[in-house]
Amino acid sequence: MNRTYALSLAFVLAAGGNAFADDITIDPHPFVSTASRAEVMEELRQFRMAGNSPWADDYNPIAEFRGSLTRAEVTADYMGSRDTVSAFTAEDSGSTYLARSHGASPDIILARTE
Repeated sequence: MNRTYALSLAFVLAAGGNAFADDITIDPHPFVSTASRAEVMEELRQFRMAGNSPWADDYNPIAEFRGSLTRAEVTADYMGSRDTVSAFTAEDSGSTYLARSHGASPDIILARTE
């Protein structure tokens, strides 16, 4: 009985050790502001006067948006690009469409690595 108790106590003590996930990272370069306190306060005042805070609950970024195209023009553009959009949202993400099209058309912009 004592041997079992001692063995279980040893396991509990071994498992109860300290666990260090990671140490804190200290930035060796302290922050140095390029603006004075007065400049920052003026920017804050202008931001508040603008009245459109992206952190506000009622923020609507397109409230003042007015389109330049007519409904007919937007519909025609959609109908013209419907097959391309369908290909790019297909199961293969448009790879078959691109392979068959012998080079990208001018309306298709692919990511470039430079």
